[in-house]
Amino acid sequence: MRALRILLIVVVVLGGLFVIADRVALHFAEGEAADKLRATENLAATPDVSIKGFPFLTQVAGGSLDDVEVGIKDYRATTGSDGQTIRIDDLKADMKGVEFSGDYSSATATSATGTASIAYEELLKTAKSEQTQVAPGVTARVIGLSDGGNGKIKVTVEATVLGTKLPQPLSVLSTVAVEGDTVRVHADSLPSFGGVRAAENEVRSITDFEQKIDDLPGGIRLDKVEAAKSGVLISVKGSNVRLAG
Repeated sequence: MRALRILLIVVVVLGGLFVIADRVALHFAEGEAADKLRATENLAATPDVSIKGFPFLTQVAGGSLDDVEVGIKDYRATTGSDGQTIRIDDLKADMKGVEFSGDYSSATATSATGTASIAYEELLKTAKSEQTQVAPGVTARVIGLSDGGNGKIKVTVEATVLGTKLPQPLSVLSTVAVEGDTVRVHADSLPSFGGVRAAENEVRSITDFEQKIDDLPGGIRLDKVEAAKSGVLISVKGSNVRLAG
């Protein structure tokens, strides 16, 4: 009985040491992965990297991690060839089946899903903010975006008719959708400019706009988008996503 008791004590101690070693290795790996991702994606700040599953060391021995979560607070995505960027807030991605090279210099996830958000103030930069003629004697410009409820964006327009600014801004509810790498905002109906008729194409040149978003981390891409209280919420997804390297 004494020998059995000693054996049990040894097993418990060794088990505790293994858990400690596993957690220390996990913490180190998460830090290294975060630093590598920051360098690879040229991020302004170090992202959050969380490696799920236990034990970690047996996953490493197998050359693959089951689940890795990445969080980037402030990501600047390019919007085209002109070098312009748009700020994406709280980009979070859940990477599944992450395989890494023997020297740990690169890692690729079999699949990834995630979410991000773009504030209305940021998206507003895409809309026409300068006065533009929509009919003879009528000019208009977008001055605000906000939550219109039921998944719609409210687009607020300031209009001037025959040199006089209308006393109240006009607003339309718009549908937001993803087409490829582009977020598109399309008015469900058109505003009336004080009884002056305007051609639909001219009005839509103000109310409708789009924002291209490419070069997301690791090659993930836009999937879906919907309007929310403080901005648009975006779903992202990808396959063979580069986590590093």
